[in-house]
Amino acid sequence: MPRSDRERNRRDQVRGRASKKKKEDRVILPIEDVREAVSALKKGKTILYPTDTIYAIGCDATNYDAVEEVYKIKERDPSQSFIILVDSFDMLDRYIEEVPDMAWQVLKLNKKPLTIVYDRPKAIAENLVKEDNTLAIRVTNDPVCRAIIKGLRKPIVSTSANLSGENPPVGFIDISEALKDRVDHVLDLPLAKTNVPPSSIIKISNDGTMKILRK
Repeated sequence: MPRSDRERNRRDQVRGRASKKKKEDRVILPIEDVREAVSALKKGKTILYPTDTIYAIGCDATNYDAVEEVYKIKERDPSQSFIILVDSFDMLDRYIEEVPDMAWQVLKLNKKPLTIVYDRPKAIAENLVKEDNTLAIRVTNDPVCRAIIKGLRKPIVSTSANLSGENPPVGFIDISEALKDRVDHVLDLPLAKTNVPPSSIIKISNDGTMKILRK
């Protein structure tokens, strides 16, 4: 079987988790808020938005200058990369040269927010790629995030809405006004779920090795 057919079969198997899709279908999306966020991202702007775990600062993950602005907002060392979010397994496949078989299996079994560090990302802003040529990606099930990414048709950066070294905000009220002022566009929307811990992070290399970076 050709490689492309094998990968398509793996993606199709992972997509078989229908229960999450059915739940998402019942969510009433704030369409106008999503449109405004997408418009800002297309202009190279930064946004503050709710994710499947916490409130985050983000931008178009293919826009080098926008990513640089997020580093400035966070006051973060450029050597520390960010997580990016994609809305589907097809989009994941478009930004990684070769998603390992083990990663497809983990994604198929996973029930909670999970970020995977992959080898050899492609078509992404260079300042998001670590020196070892890896990139952390989460396939998000959050309806607002998915709608924003779908509208942009590109992945987005996701980094907690706080200055580097400070604790991530528990709720929107915990985000400092100074930080909000640094971001171009703010989505004052509730989290779909509260008290969700940060995503687990694992590294799955193309040689088949797996390492837990955060439980």
